[in-house]
Amino acid sequence: MPSSVSDDYSAYARLNEQFIAYIGVERGLAQATVRAYESDIKRYVQWLVAHGIHDPRQITVRNVEEYVAWLVEQGESTRSVARRLASIHEWHRFAVAQHAVSQDVSSTVKAPKAAQELPDVLEIDEVNRLLDTAAMHGSEDPVVLRDYALLEFLYATGARISEAVGANLEDIDLQERVVRLTGKGSKQRLVPVGRYACDALERYVHLGRSVLESKSKRGFERRAIFLNKRGRRLSRQSAWEIIALAGERAHLSKHLHPHTLRHSFATHLIQGGADVRTVQELLGHASVTTTQIYTHVSPQALMETYATAHPRAR
Repeated sequence: MPSSVSDDYSAYARLNEQFIAYIGVERGLAQATVRAYESDIKRYVQWLVAHGIHDPRQITVRNVEEYVAWLVEQGESTRSVARRLASIHEWHRFAVAQHAVSQDVSSTVKAPKAAQELPDVLEIDEVNRLLDTAAMHGSEDPVVLRDYALLEFLYATGARISEAVGANLEDIDLQERVVRLTGKGSKQRLVPVGRYACDALERYVHLGRSVLESKSKRGFERRAIFLNKRGRRLSRQSAWEIIALAGERAHLSKHLHPHTLRHSFATHLIQGGADVRTVQELLGHASVTTTQIYTHVSPQALMETYATAHPRAR
């Protein structure tokens, strides 16, 4: 091996030798298991070096996440990725114990979940049918306007149900087409809102919401975007029922889960070629490995444009 290449791996060589000895001798793992660990770490280190990371102390959480994402892109199965990540976790813990690094940057990185754990994702034509049916031929009934705006909002933003019903009027700017969502751990993020959803929200706010708000005798939740028939903030349970009923009215063959539109939003973006890390930020996922699940339900070639895959976000 040329010396320049050898130098690239020198910072890892001694640590790797110690690690293999540790799992083989001190932990007494079977030879087949030791070989699997050795293969996993060798591939990991090769990837790190290829990306300019020549010392274990340089490795960051993001590097580990990107490596996991790369494994998925290479077509690795969920089980295979989980096994390789387990090896990486063990290697990093050992590196900390040997004082080769100061912290375990892999500890918060999780393997992507199996695709079968996702509820059904709607095809684009099914989403269009769902939304067209919910519009009730342009009805101006306050409840119809609210339900239609809610569905458009969920699909346009990928918001969780709790984030949608928790949103307030001051959180959304219909002129700039952006909304501030408050996710898990009270973390906030700005998400763009497509024209269709903005149009639906504007009609609801101007024609329907004031009617619903007037039903409240004590002015409950005047800040909330989505109100129930009594003028109070719409609950998550009511939002779930709205989604389920909309699916029945549209005669969809798939059962709509509360997060069906969120999953559809993410899947359609991935199918349209959107960057996984961008989708991660839009969804409010703490780790990109969580977002990687959508690459499993989108095995098609990512050749379509964003506008084609997600037309209602124009």
